[in-house]
Amino acid sequence: MVFSSLVFLCVFLPVVFAVVFVLPGVRLKNVALIVASLLFYAYGEPVYVLLMLVSATINWLLGLRVAPSCSDAPHLKRHKVVLGLAVSLNLLFLGVFKYAGMLVGSLNAVIGTSIPVPDIALPIGISFYTFQAMSYVVDAYRGEVKPQRNFLNVLLYIAFFPQLIAGPIIKYHDIESQLTERSITLEGVAYGFRRFCVGLAKKVLIANTMAVTADAVFTASFDEINIAVAWIGALAYLFQIYFDFSGYSDMAIGLAHMFGFTYKENFQYPYSSTTIKEFWRRWHISLSTWFKEYLYIPLGGNRKGRLRASVNKIIVFLCCGLWHGAAWTFVLWGAIHGLFLLVEEFVPIKKLPKPIGWAYTMVVVVFAFVLFRADTIQQGFFMMQQMLLGFHFEPAAMALALRQMTPLFFVTFAVACIAALPVKNELERIVVSHGGQVAFECISFVLCFVLLVLCVLSLSGGGYNPFIYFRF
Repeated sequence: MVFSSLVFLCVFLPVVFAVVFVLPGVRLKNVALIVASLLFYAYGEPVYVLLMLVSATINWLLGLRVAPSCSDAPHLKRHKVVLGLAVSLNLLFLGVFKYAGMLVGSLNAVIGTSIPVPDIALPIGISFYTFQAMSYVVDAYRGEVKPQRNFLNVLLYIAFFPQLIAGPIIKYHDIESQLTERSITLEGVAYGFRRFCVGLAKKVLIANTMAVTADAVFTASFDEINIAVAWIGALAYLFQIYFDFSGYSDMAIGLAHMFGFTYKENFQYPYSSTTIKEFWRRWHISLSTWFKEYLYIPLGGNRKGRLRASVNKIIVFLCCGLWHGAAWTFVLWGAIHGLFLLVEEFVPIKKLPKPIGWAYTMVVVVFAFVLFRADTIQQGFFMMQQMLLGFHFEPAAMALALRQMTPLFFVTFAVACIAALPVKNELERIVVSHGGQVAFECISFVLCFVLLVLCVLSLSGGGYNPFIYFRF
């Protein structure tokens, strides 16, 4: 566990911001942020903070050795060996702490062995900081960044607390200059505060409410699931995961702005997409671009023909699914998205009328997320079956459906439908075009304070659920 929400909001964040704000110079600010980040991570997992420090140290040292220079041309093979060592060690960290249990369990199931399944606690955020560390070494090898000789700068890049435990995945070349040259401005703090409040509201007011319904459905017995219950659970989880993860990304981006960093967007209204390809341009952008830059393109991308490109995409999405968790449900989730991306290569989906393309995309996304949420493949396929064929209305199933249909659920669901689409952007464009930018800014601040108060009240009542992506 990391800091409780109220401790983070009312104690940790104000104290850290005040200290960083008054310290002179970027170097001292960096040291303060590193100390705060290590305390933040070590609060509930003091042992695994050592793992993160080891990972950062190894990648920093290998980054110093991996970058070729013009005078070093005869030794390029040595640099490839160093790069291979760095990638292997990072994957080894993930393999041991995240996938060992899955691999041993699958081996036992396939060949009938009885090897003890290792029970290793998953370090929070290991997938995120490992991918960040690995991308730094690869960028150094490619010559896209200069190896950072100051270990503290690399450590801050990997361990900075806003994005440490659930992303977004920041690439070193995107913030390299900000590690040594940045400033905390009133404009940045104001924008960051608003963005943080919006993200917190997404999580606490929408995602947590949807989570109650999704959990009730996905933990119900099979005889309580019919077509109504299955769709209620699927749609609730559709909004839960989006507002949970995009909310955390908003919070991370907002906090980074408050401390002088600028992060790229991680979500761009993915539920407005009209193809699966467009969906992945809008969903978890930092992860999809990571796989594109560090796996898809090195595999050959689309440079070696359509067949090879198709194989590469399947590999990427299988890895993407596996990245999300050590379970075959995640692998199948990735495979579904990869399969429909291939379908779109040969079927002109994008030429369909936009409403039809949107409906097709959302059906694929909803059904795939059912597998993503399911505890087992059997449960996932059963839920899908009921979504299509579950026309039976036993009292137990109807009672479960009716218990979910509370006024709070309906109001939250309606708000989620609006907030998941670029309605706010369109309203802002209209208001600003009529000279109302100042009024829009003032209303935004008032709404953010209202949202913050509502979130604090909700958290005070014990209405908090951990972020979904903490376990990835």
